[in-house]
Amino acid sequence: MSPHASLYQRRRAPHAAEVADIPWIPVLQPAERDYAVRQLMVTEAEPGEYVCRVGKPVTYWFGVIEGLLKMSAENSEGRTMTFAGLPRTGWFGEGTALKREIYRYDIQALRKSSVCGIPVDAFHWLLDHSLGFNRFVMHQLNERLAQFISAREIDRLNRPEERVARTLAALFNPVLCPGVSDVLRITQQELAYLVGLSRQRVNEALAALQHQGFIRIEYGGLRVLDLQALRGQGWLVKPQRADFDL
Repeated sequence: MSPHASLYQRRRAPHAAEVADIPWIPVLQPAERDYAVRQLMVTEAEPGEYVCRVGKPVTYWFGVIEGLLKMSAENSEGRTMTFAGLPRTGWFGEGTALKREIYRYDIQALRKSSVCGIPVDAFHWLLDHSLGFNRFVMHQLNERLAQFISAREIDRLNRPEERVARTLAALFNPVLCPGVSDVLRITQQELAYLVGLSRQRVNEALAALQHQGFIRIEYGGLRVLDLQALRGQGWLVKPQRADFDL
């Protein structure tokens, strides 16, 4: 396949292990599951490549098999706002798929990522035939609303430590990203893209959060030690000199 082929042209059927990692597959009845698996397609997005673009009509409901994506949009002043980071097992765009709208946000790969999709017509077929799928999507929509409200709050925070903490907490959402364990594989640069700060400021904020005992920096990522503290507000942190790297 040509390296210049589109995401759609690079699509393939999912492997059995990839299907097993999709969080909504277990809620389906056998006939529903067989139908859904036949409809699923997987593609590989390179770093910086867009999976969805503002103004494009919805064609698939997407999820992350492996990797990390960013959901963002620009306002009228040209300022970019990040709504969410999308790690493995995170599915997104259900509201757009429900209404068959155009995308109002961009989805961009921050690293090489395997992205799974089910056609929007198949998405609606499952809504029409599966009670379990309806419940899954309903929980997704409810949690997504809370996530977007939180994203607006994060965007208005001035303290880097709190911005980083709240962004990390959002990546550990058990409803939207059920496959994320207490260890997150992420680089400081990737986190900087999500938070909207420089890599240096993120480095300093991570050092402060580690000093507070909220996280522990490990090779290639970080471990969350106190998720509730990351979600909280009003705590004070004293920036520490950063002597580590992700």
